[in-house]
Amino acid sequence: MLCWARAWGLPRRGLRPCSPSFSTGPVAPSSSGRGGAEPRSVPLSYKLLDGEAARPALVFLHGLFGCKTNFNSIAKALAQQTGRRVLTVDARNHGDSPHSPDVSYEAMSQDLQDLLPQLDLVPCVLIGHSMGGKTAMLLALQRDMAVRQFLLTNLVEVDGRFVWRVNLDALAQHVDKIMAFPPRQESYPGPTLFLLGGNSQYVPPSHHPEIRRLFPRAQMQTVPNAGHWIHADRPQDFLAAIRGFLA
Repeated sequence: MLCWARAWGLPRRGLRPCSPSFSTGPVAPSSSGRGGAEPRSVPLSYKLLDGEAARPALVFLHGLFGCKTNFNSIAKALAQQTGRRVLTVDARNHGDSPHSPDVSYEAMSQDLQDLLPQLDLVPCVLIGHSMGGKTAMLLALQRDMAVRQFLLTNLVEVDGRFVWRVNLDALAQHVDKIMAFPPRQESYPGPTLFLLGGNSQYVPPSHHPEIRRLFPRAQMQTVPNAGHWIHADRPQDFLAAIRGFLA
């Protein structure tokens, strides 16, 4: 599995020389104000091909039993062809990076969350193979700006302090009920539209027979290039689907 994702959206810095010079070595783990709940990062070994800082760097993450040298020729070619900075990294417990009993993807993601800002490689493009692809996926999901902005709409100021206006305790306790649906024997005979995001996995094909049993006149319509929040990802397609259903 090869996975790439754009990560972070922090301000970019100025230009750097475009010559492909190497720098290598571990960087010290960040210790600024982190709680004990987050994994403890380790200083990863890396190689950096320098390039233009105005565009996101390319970051290669190897797979299980691999190391940063797996991408040497690819990294050099892309640095020359794109002019971008290209980073190859040894994951913890691999290559020249330190060993650690924590082999979780959360820990591997945290290693990168500490390393990349220290190297001024934010934002970047993550390119991962197999285990590295999963690390890239998790890191991208943990740094999804749109989801953060959506969740922060639930944070309000009351009497000079910020509080959540959602009942987090109750929702966390019963999230399994929210994700499920109560069993019903009766069906609804009226017209119904199920609008699905093409990139969303919330309504898999295995659910369709039960949907059609409960709603015999259901229309199943998929909006391409949309995730779970269709109305935010593809607002015009969302409006068109509603107009079409009402016609």
